Amino acid sequence: MSIAKALTIAGSDSGGGAGIQADIKTFQELNTFGMSVITALTAQNTLGVHGVFPQTLEAIEAQMEAVLSDMGTDAVKTGMLFSADIISLVARKLKEYEVKNIVVDPVMIAKGGAALLQEEAIRALTEELLPIATVITPNLPEAAKILGREEMKTIEEMKQAAVDLHKLGPAYVVIKGGHLTEGPAIDLLYDGESIYELETRRVETKHTHGTGCTFAAAIAAELAKGSPIKESVETAKAFITAAISSSLVIGKGIGPTNHAAYRAARLQKQ
Repeated sequence: MSIAKALTIAGSDSGGGAGIQADIKTFQELNTFGMSVITALTAQNTLGVHGVFPQTLEAIEAQMEAVLSDMGTDAVKTGMLFSADIISLVARKLKEYEVKNIVVDPVMIAKGGAALLQEEAIRALTEELLPIATVITPNLPEAAKILGREEMKTIEEMKQAAVDLHKLGPAYVVIKGGHLTEGPAIDLLYDGESIYELETRRVETKHTHGTGCTFAAAIAAELAKGSPIKESVETAKAFITAAISSSLVIGKGIGPTNHAAYRAARLQKQ
């Protein structure tokens, strides 16, 4: 039996709601074979990030070599890369193996406020990783940080940011509008010519740990299976909306989303 393969290059979340763990769950739910390269270990739960322990460049390179030299991959999703050196290494290896369908989730700050990307790493991100990305998926604070401007508060500001981010090299830009405080949940997809608005109802819940990781992983899974970019983003939007709508009350803080919700909803319709 053949199956599409997706590789996540990200940090491990000991709480299971974000990072590598969220990505692997998403890959599985969307019928892709998930593989991983762990860039950092985090001591993390629903109350926040209590420690970040980056892996050595040697360990990260060895993981990438092991997967890409043998199994290969149909898509890659990058998450928490933490440092400029790690970003440079990951970009170099992806180019060396001519990896296609690269989804870059520029993880910078955890829900609890902990920094997950060093300040000096932003330059490496913009100069080395974004130019080879198929699609990038920043939220509003991340997009603002990359562009060096104030956080966006309107759809029009989001649209301009999408255009400006596209100039940094990625083939497509998705800006997530979850940080907007009013109205429906609107994400934007920009392909270099047209901007598409993807709108769903806003789900009122605090349990949104791992939403960004999950959304980007879903896009990667769909691209791995050969879906076009717009269809991949639409599926990812439906996947994360279902996951948030059925979010799990686990722990004492910001709980995780329910990665099984999308599949369960589809089975109910059959």
